[in-house]
Amino acid sequence: MKSELQIGLPTPSREPSAPVEVIFNAHSGLNDDADVVALLTRIFEESHLTARIQIAKGDEVDYCARRAAATDCEIVVAAGGDGTISTVAGTLIGKNKTLGVLPLGTLNHFAKDLNIPLELEDAARIIIAGHVREVDVGEVNGHFFINNSSLGLYPSIVRERQKKQRLGYRKWPAFLWASLAVLKRYPFLAVRLSVDDQEIVSWTPFVFIGNNEYEMETFQVGSRDCLDAGLLSLYMTHRISRFGLLRLALRALFGGLREERDFTELCSREIWIETRRTVLNVAMDGEVIAMHPPLHYQVRPRALRVLAPKGKEVSSF
Repeated sequence: MKSELQIGLPTPSREPSAPVEVIFNAHSGLNDDADVVALLTRIFEESHLTARIQIAKGDEVDYCARRAAATDCEIVVAAGGDGTISTVAGTLIGKNKTLGVLPLGTLNHFAKDLNIPLELEDAARIIIAGHVREVDVGEVNGHFFINNSSLGLYPSIVRERQKKQRLGYRKWPAFLWASLAVLKRYPFLAVRLSVDDQEIVSWTPFVFIGNNEYEMETFQVGSRDCLDAGLLSLYMTHRISRFGLLRLALRALFGGLREERDFTELCSREIWIETRRTVLNVAMDGEVIAMHPPLHYQVRPRALRVLAPKGKEVSSF
């Protein structure tokens, strides 16, 4: 049964009972702030919707989102990349609010998996159309994620990238240098995982946990067909070299990854991860938080209401 409904958005013949709150991350993508605000204001006004647009930068997104979630609005819109959308979504869990998505980031995984258009005006019209889907949310030690969480290599790369950016590097050159630096060290992590009735002990360069199942082979790798199956997916390797990691990457692109004995994948509603370390860097939707193990991952089935197209094809307006 599809988890879909229609929100009571206003028609042009009447004014909304409460404005739409828009959190626009001015650090997202390469968009011109003034142009984005002007375009959104025009689109919402033409549809007789009042939009309160807050321009936030970096850490201000969480504060603005929490303030918006505390108002009487029905809809809070995240305008930015996956990190911005995840931050705003996290403030809406457990509240009678609906998330709108304006994908202004570089990768926009969440929007793509929901078939939300990447063009700003088209995405805004999805919000105006008012079709709601209920999707799952992942949680680890009280922190929410809409896409994925990981341990090991990726959080280390993000930390190194942030150091380079503070020195004046642009995002992608910083990411490249950070990746090379971390792969040169190639740190491993000793973990014990408890998944259903299984216990897995491993010495691994990474653990990846997705909100629902990810495509792990072919050129669709990294995408999801379903966001409301009520499952977490886990992917990891065991004692693999740098060249072995490259081999797995190639098998992911061209097929055969699941035949690799050093690769583990499984799905569950709950995952426990233990390690001897007192603090772990945990990546969630591109952001890194230091947490104290054990890590308790669980899924919140259909905990997030989000405005999205009805199906694979985006309706014309």
